[in-house]
Amino acid sequence: MKTVLHGRRPEFIALCLCALFLSRSGDSVAATTQGKLPDGKFLYVAEPGIRNYLEYGGHGVLVFDIDHGHRFVKRIPSSGLDEKGQPLNVKGICANAVTKRLYVSTTRTLTCFDLITEKTLWENVYEGGCDRMAISPDGKVIYLPSLEKAHWHVVDAGSGEVIRKIVTNSGAHNTIIGLDGAHAYLAGLASPILRVTDTRTHEVIREVGPFGNFIRPFTVNGRGTLCFVNVNELLGFEVGDLVSGKKLHRVEVKGFEKGPTKRHGCPSHGIGLTPDETELWLTDAHNSRLHIFDVRLLASAATNATVLPPKPVASIALRDQPGWVTFSFEGRFAYPSTGDVIEVATRKIVAGLKDEHGTDVQSEKMLEIDFKDGEPIRAGDQFGLGRRTRP
Repeated sequence: MKTVLHGRRPEFIALCLCALFLSRSGDSVAATTQGKLPDGKFLYVAEPGIRNYLEYGGHGVLVFDIDHGHRFVKRIPSSGLDEKGQPLNVKGICANAVTKRLYVSTTRTLTCFDLITEKTLWENVYEGGCDRMAISPDGKVIYLPSLEKAHWHVVDAGSGEVIRKIVTNSGAHNTIIGLDGAHAYLAGLASPILRVTDTRTHEVIREVGPFGNFIRPFTVNGRGTLCFVNVNELLGFEVGDLVSGKKLHRVEVKGFEKGPTKRHGCPSHGIGLTPDETELWLTDAHNSRLHIFDVRLLASAATNATVLPPKPVASIALRDQPGWVTFSFEGRFAYPSTGDVIEVATRKIVAGLKDEHGTDVQSEKMLEIDFKDGEPIRAGDQFGLGRRTRP
């Protein structure tokens, strides 16, 4: 591992790029990046969050006011540039309110920001690149996958230094740390097995599956007893028991056909639980839709796993092909990567994310951060995690 940000050159380039974006609308960098946020809920969106495409919101971290119609608030400049000064694909985003830190990964780098000053604290590159990471609830540790290679790095979230290397030879990709911080869940693009680690020892202690194909996006419930996974070739999802390691259900979307997709090569690339765990929302790229399933859980005494297969209840048409979905902390809003803002209770699109130029914003990397008295008080997650901690 080596540190990229020794001087000011990458940050200076990023600021210049940001100024170029802002100058098109006559705004100044100072007007959109300075000043503490007021009390409220804010959506942080990392760009470029659809591959390296700048047409969906440019470069930087865009902040939207959830309490006021998801209006654009400001753009936080970021680096994460290649040798030519061009923005790299953003691969993940996570934050912690306790340590007041925000992290953004690209294909090569992991960058740490101070959530109050919005300054870059450090930016590191890692052996094998970077992918979609997860942070522990106490904000001390990050599980950082390499870019579809053999290993994960366990990273000290304060310094960026590597603590441990976990080798699974599975094509490291999506990563979740459970709400209680006891376990991390590691999914690789080249494996039908979901691996579970003990975050005290950073050892793999359990395997879940095999599932019907290689695992793509996935989510877990609040008690850490269930996982819901997308797999290659499936318009739908599968359900796994995180306690026994068994696959429980395979659910296919009915009434819609698979077809070509713009990205990912996977019919359903995006899955999330509403925080109350009553519904599962599933992406359908070819048909530009979200499909909603009733997944209210009936625990069995033996494993605390669901014994009722999920049932379809609705579908929502979107403005483009989705490749991700997550939720606001309390579950009022759903956020597909298309930039549509959906009110969960009514299943109606109530807003569309737009940047300071009026451009439609899209990203697969976003989360909510709430502020009070100028400081972050809680941070959500880029994955649509269930948040029920009791049966």
